[in-house]
Amino acid sequence: MAKFSRAILSVSDKRGLLELAQKLHAMGVEIISTGGTAEHLEEAGIDVVQVSEVTGFPEIMGGRVKTLHPKIHGGILARPENPGDREALESHQIKPIDLVVVNLYPFEQTVGKGGVERDEALEKIDIGGPCMLRAAAKNYTRVAVLCDPDDYGAVMDELESSGGELSEETRRKLAVKVFQHTARYDSIIASFLPSLGGVQAEGFPPYFNISFERAQELRYGENPHQKAALYRESPMPAGALLGTKQLHGKELSYNNILDLDAALSGARQFEEPAAVIIKHTNPCGVAVAEDLLQAYTKAKETDPDSAFGSVVGLNREVDEETAKELSSTFVEAVIAAGFSSTALEILTKKKNIRLIDMRGETAAPYSTHFHGITFRKVSGGLLAQDEDQLTLDPSKLEVVTQREPTAEEMRALTFAWKVVKLVKSNAIVYTTDSRTVGIGAGQMSRVDSSRLAVMKARSSLKGTVLASDAFFPFRDGVDVAKEAGATAVIQPGGSVRDQEVIQAADEHGMAMVFTGMRHFRH
Repeated sequence: MAKFSRAILSVSDKRGLLELAQKLHAMGVEIISTGGTAEHLEEAGIDVVQVSEVTGFPEIMGGRVKTLHPKIHGGILARPENPGDREALESHQIKPIDLVVVNLYPFEQTVGKGGVERDEALEKIDIGGPCMLRAAAKNYTRVAVLCDPDDYGAVMDELESSGGELSEETRRKLAVKVFQHTARYDSIIASFLPSLGGVQAEGFPPYFNISFERAQELRYGENPHQKAALYRESPMPAGALLGTKQLHGKELSYNNILDLDAALSGARQFEEPAAVIIKHTNPCGVAVAEDLLQAYTKAKETDPDSAFGSVVGLNREVDEETAKELSSTFVEAVIAAGFSSTALEILTKKKNIRLIDMRGETAAPYSTHFHGITFRKVSGGLLAQDEDQLTLDPSKLEVVTQREPTAEEMRALTFAWKVVKLVKSNAIVYTTDSRTVGIGAGQMSRVDSSRLAVMKARSSLKGTVLASDAFFPFRDGVDVAKEAGATAVIQPGGSVRDQEVIQAADEHGMAMVFTGMRHFRH
């Protein structure tokens, strides 16, 4: 590639601009510029050719139209080795442009502050900038393109070390970055526009143009032989895990992040002080109490073996006593609604424990068109669904047995239903009105989950209640519950054998209620 001779600079983000322009000027590069960028450069004593001098046409409509001109885009897109392009350059007196330095109007920052008016938002949709970037990236074999000020230094170093040339590999990488950048820019605009007027588009859009920014490279994925990275949603929705703040501990792993997301979701299910202990995305103990220490202690009693190496979610600030209890067991990570100074002093004595403050979360001023939707990659496609946010309305429960639940059983059933939503299917949980006692997760048959929950229980199940995330296909699960000592059952209902299951509960003197909804977690 020949050395640069002409460059166009038009930027909103002026970081590093003067240093770049000064080096280009010193290399003898002619600098074309627009509006505020040109003023900024001229104030610094850098010679600039105004775009209007190149095009022979003034900027119009308040700067809306200035670079959309054949003498700009012809200069960027021209291929001098192509006879037809050479003829067009000569006949229309167009000079090639071989460096494009452009970044876009700050649309994301503008709408991200909240309360933005329609016209202000629309004016921050860049038109000429993406056109120049895409044109330069398309023609990267001849033209270099810079859309990120963080790349200026490396590019200038290469130019200085190579005598003013950039390798094709560098230009290709810069072009790839441009298309990623403009795709993300358009995706953010497409996410925002449906929210104008406070009306969000209903249903699933025909296209999901999802944009996530890489937050960090991870050491590895689920296993050491798998590569992995963490990506950040933009704008950040309220309540998001990636909006929290890590206060202490080593870098989060792929599995830590999955477990922390489950712990955060679980802890937010409850209004009372609550503790949710997560292992491999399943709860191995959940409890509520008058204070956080009691809640965590009761949750850990469900399955103390599995609590070793777990991730803990707490919906209150961690105090001194709770911190001491947390320190008594090896815990991978704790996500909580804050940590007292004393609690931090205690917990940070453990070098590797990750401490996450959920209060650090940020809230997007508008909902993106994919917020509130969960995705799962499948071979050749993507599954999308609404998040499972449906909550139980106790007034709509249907008592289907001869015996109605007592008031205490009803409190326990309501608690159990909140917990079973967190457990992988097939899911069975035995609880009191404030803590889990036995949890059976992820079995291929429901009765096996029932038996597993009994096997995992560390204390008597007498007087507990049972929750099932989906209907019982046979009576055997209820028979197991009775034998274990449970007195009441909550389940969706809807099986062709519902009467058989109800009859089993009546035979055992158990109460049973139907919710009319299920909580599968595949």
